[in-house]
Amino acid sequence: MAGNMRKDIKAGQKVSIVLKKDQRSGALTEGVVKDILTKSPEHPHGIKVRLEDGQVGRVKEIH
Repeated sequence: MAGNMRKDIKAGQKVSIVLKKDQRSGALTEGVVKDILTKSPEHPHGIKVRLEDGQVGRVKEIH
């Protein structure tokens, strides 16, 4: 599932995100959502989240 809708993402969920530094390559980083940082209900590039390890990026896939 894509990560464009805020309602689909919950803390504790496993997701794949793209970090700012990886936006050109599109490399994905897997982790567990700690905080949802995007306030709007949807975002075309993915909802921005903070993972439990502190990395911040936009959700591309929800597992």
